[in-house]
Amino acid sequence: MVMNPIGAVSAYKKSGGLLDIGEAATTATAGGQSFGNMVKDFLGDSVNSLHEGEKAATAAVTGKTDLASVVTAMDNAELVLMEITTLRDKVISAYQTITSSAI
Repeated sequence: MVMNPIGAVSAYKKSGGLLDIGEAATTATAGGQSFGNMVKDFLGDSVNSLHEGEKAATAAVTGKTDLASVVTAMDNAELVLMEITTLRDKVISAYQTITSSAI
C-alpha cells in the first residue's frame, strides 16, 4: 500500500493537532532543542554511522584495517539501520491511525 505522508500531516494539522512548520522549528522541547532539529541531528548521525560502516568494509577489503574494527563498525551500522526502520514503522503506524480517524 502506497501512503502519502504529506496528506497525513495536512489532515492532522486541519484537526488542530499540529503546529505550523515555522512554529515547530522555533518551539523547543524540554531539553531546549526543537523536535525538528532533534530529528535532523538523529538522521545526520545515522547517515554518518552508515558511512563509517561502509568505510570500514572498504578498508577491510583492501587490507588496511583489522577485523575487529570492521565488525564493530558494521554492528553499529546495523543497529542504526534497525533504529531507522523502527522509526519509519512508527511513522507509518501514526499515519494509518490519523487517516483512519480522519474519515
